[in-house]
Amino acid sequence: MDKFAELTAFVAVAEAGDFTAAARRLDLTPSGVSKSMTRLEERLGCTLLRRSFKGIALTDEGSGFLEAARRALSALHEAESSATPKPSGTLRVSCLPSFAIYQLAPLMPEFQREYPSIRLEFILSSETRTLLDRQADVAIVSGALPDSALVARRFATSRWLACASPDYLLRNGCPEELADLRHHKTLNFIQRTPWNNWLDEADEVDDKYSREFVSYGANHGDMLLALARAGAGVVRLAEYHLSADLRTGSVREILQGKLAEEDEVLYLVYERHKHVSRRVSAFLEFIERRIIEGREPWRLATV
Repeated sequence: MDKFAELTAFVAVAEAGDFTAAARRLDLTPSGVSKSMTRLEERLGCTLLRRSFKGIALTDEGSGFLEAARRALSALHEAESSATPKPSGTLRVSCLPSFAIYQLAPLMPEFQREYPSIRLEFILSSETRTLLDRQADVAIVSGALPDSALVARRFATSRWLACASPDYLLRNGCPEELADLRHHKTLNFIQRTPWNNWLDEADEVDDKYSREFVSYGANHGDMLLALARAGAGVVRLAEYHLSADLRTGSVREILQGKLAEEDEVLYLVYERHKHVSRRVSAFLEFIERRIIEGREPWRLATV
């Protein structure tokens, strides 16, 4: 295994936390990855990984070496890309789970037809604080961004809509005002965000309404949407998450014009370089063409 292959294996082990997961990612055997780490440590004359029955952890020397290894691999990928006529190599995209599943995934076959030499890896996370810390090349995030030297390019917005299944509305009636929610089962995120405080708005309208009426909570929007489809109650989610269900009629929008209208802003985030890699440039250009110029394809016609 050459030096760059050892660096690649080291980064994979550091990110995965064990040899087996790293080996799967690299299509190698766990023993092969372990031996390469031993050779690397012997060559450097220091211990990079602390091995125990609980898994693999980085030593202080390993933590410092990790960043240097990532920079070296990035430079190698840049050199390879510059020498090829078309973008190639691995592009790692960190993305909001619901946006990745409902909007990004359907576009990726087209992207790969245009750029067949790019291998795509997706890291799904709603966490904005780490952004590109997981070695992603591009992140798709929303909301207020932390101070950063990264480039954050606004590329889309999405409304947040309240909805319920036709079956639920048939059985329980359709709420016409926020105060009507006191008579309904509601579904909401466990974590607090600027877009899931719609039940607080109901509190302000009717002080008899309280959080005890929330029937279900979850930390993932797909679970809340699945509950809404099943007729469990009323939910509020991003339009890019709901658009397919609204078009097919599995859920129906309610409380139009009764909720705060602030949109969720979506950003493309990437590192600030004088020369952005061809892989990143290709992805940014594709998103611009398919989503920005496509006028946010999840938007439904408004009355």
